[in-house]
Amino acid sequence: MRFLLILLWSALGWGQAAAPKPAATLNDSDNARKARALVEQAVQALGGQAYLSYENRSERGRFYPLNHGRTNTVGIPYARFFKYPDKDRFEALHTHGTVKITERSDFILIHNGDKGYEVSFKGTTTEDPVETAAYLRRRTHSLDRVFRKWIADPGVELFYDGMAVADARATDRITLLNSQNDSVTVYLDQNSHLPAKSSYSWRDPEDKQRNVEEEVYDNYRPIQGIMTPHTVVRNFNGEMSQQRFVYAVKYNETMPDSMFEAAVTYDAKQGPRKR
Repeated sequence: MRFLLILLWSALGWGQAAAPKPAATLNDSDNARKARALVEQAVQALGGQAYLSYENRSERGRFYPLNHGRTNTVGIPYARFFKYPDKDRFEALHTHGTVKITERSDFILIHNGDKGYEVSFKGTTTEDPVETAAYLRRRTHSLDRVFRKWIADPGVELFYDGMAVADARATDRITLLNSQNDSVTVYLDQNSHLPAKSSYSWRDPEDKQRNVEEEVYDNYRPIQGIMTPHTVVRNFNGEMSQQRFVYAVKYNETMPDSMFEAAVTYDAKQGPRKR
């Protein structure tokens, strides 16, 4: 039955490309109320207060960087430490330390506030500004920000866009629009009420092209009262750019701020500083 419904919705064009027809039958006030009710239902499905109040999260897993939907690696073990709202440390791991992620070097990435750093055997350098901007954009539109900050902002409007199919799942599509005319769309599984996908778009300041970034969430498991996706796929303009498979997650551990601090020791364009 569920498969037939998905085929029907696809045939009628109730996908992400256009706002589904059922939403048009709601007036503006009813539409906003329905959207907020669905988002609040999703927050409860994620764990309610446990989800809204967690302070930090650590995870270990394996990720696959992709180019045009393909990867040339067998997966890279990693550890990530996140301290809400703006501290993040990502480490490539190996049985005996870090492993090579690119041809350049082994590395650790640290993001603290609006700053990004790369740590390798050469030392510590500032992250490429383009990469930092991409990370900050993803963080701004992340599920944590949407459900913990966006929905609490009185200047954010919510719109129910109707039913849609996301990753072969029947979902309700909700768009959140802030006062800066920035928006993010979340797709909530109609059975579990958990987020199945999130999506946002932005215009490149250089080539003026509109880009669409998505994350797809699956394999949810309860961890310390919080429903946590253990499979995350990132898409860029319709192509897979990264897959992440999580093996272990912990919330509210002891994480000193020093984990997220970095002192620059060299300029990546000029090489290590002489001592």
